[in-house]
Amino acid sequence: MEAQHKRHGLNGLNFFAAAMQTGFGPFVGVWLTLQGWNQIDIGVALSIGSGVALLSQVPGGMLVDAIHRKRRLAAAALVALALAALVLAAVPTRYPVWGAQIVHAVASAILTPAIAVVTLSLCGHAAFGERLGINARYAALGNASAGGLLGAVSYALPDSMIFVLTAAMAIPALIALSWLGPTDAAAADHPALLPRKDRAHAAWQIYTDPSLHVFAVCAVLFHLANAAMLPLALNVLASRVPEAGFVVSAAIVVPPIVVALLSPWAGTMARRIGRRPVLLVGFLALPARALLFATNPDAVPLIAFQVLDGVSATVFGLMAPLIAADLTRRTGYVNLAMGSIGLAAGLGATFSTSMAGWIAVVASPAAAFLALAGVGALGFAVLFLAMPETRPAEPPPGSPGGPGLARSGPTLRDGAT
Repeated sequence: MEAQHKRHGLNGLNFFAAAMQTGFGPFVGVWLTLQGWNQIDIGVALSIGSGVALLSQVPGGMLVDAIHRKRRLAAAALVALALAALVLAAVPTRYPVWGAQIVHAVASAILTPAIAVVTLSLCGHAAFGERLGINARYAALGNASAGGLLGAVSYALPDSMIFVLTAAMAIPALIALSWLGPTDAAAADHPALLPRKDRAHAAWQIYTDPSLHVFAVCAVLFHLANAAMLPLALNVLASRVPEAGFVVSAAIVVPPIVVALLSPWAGTMARRIGRRPVLLVGFLALPARALLFATNPDAVPLIAFQVLDGVSATVFGLMAPLIAADLTRRTGYVNLAMGSIGLAAGLGATFSTSMAGWIAVVASPAAAFLALAGVGALGFAVLFLAMPETRPAEPPPGSPGGPGLARSGPTLRDGAT
């Protein structure tokens, strides 16, 4: 019963944390437009948030590594997100909005690794991949549910209520966090569960592992190919089909549905057959999607092609924390590794739209998609040729994380008792 209570708590935490993040998405730009902001000022505010988010990845991971009480840190991040949302609702002027964007960016950089390491502490390294898949399912459901709910709120109530409701979602998220209780995994299961003073290695030693650098390069190439793909495809479609608003909504909704369906299975496969085969499938879906977009598809095929985006999103979202945990099972600085991978991904995404837009202007949209496909194929090649398998050997029965030990790892899977 206690394990079931923790499982529901972790599900709820991922659901409501993701739902809160949805409130900081496109709704911010719409809200500021309604408040009379021009597009330049809105762009500056959003760029401040994006820039701080990028710069916060590594410091956020270091902070989570340094503080032993991860649940309290996650709670503080949730409260900070709620305060940022309330500021957006109550004081939509320049400096408060800039401050809210900064707080949101920093809190997000802390919350994501904090949830990951809390998950690791509850289920152990052996069951980490499967539990990450379940986390991703509930996060995707939270995104989709919040998108619909906040859209309905914007239609029926004053637009400021979007951010009030976003802040209110912190309450069930904090309640879910409180259900987790003390961690169950033995500290020997992964050194990330030890206090920092008890770890045998310095933080910088994670960068001596060449596999981390290889995966960071793959992350840059993945997001360099991925970030611009859907916006460019929608822009091309809109130039031919002026009333394509439904396509935008459908194209955005399809990937989270795929993530919700595939993530638990992908987590299970990562444990059974290894990380590399699952990674290769996700990376291969990226150039395939770009080549399909290069055919200048109509609305329905474009939406169907977004299934491949869901496959890629499932794999990368699951594998980034899982490989970070694999590569730090000697040093323990899993959150610093996650932050470093996040920084690499952010750099790739930052340059993606500029690169694709420039190629589309000087050549053609089809050429831009072919370039994105080439970058995605290069990422696949680097992964195939240079990235080793990182899955640790299965522990023997009765050992920490082993199949014969009655502990919370296996019982935190959905359907367990």
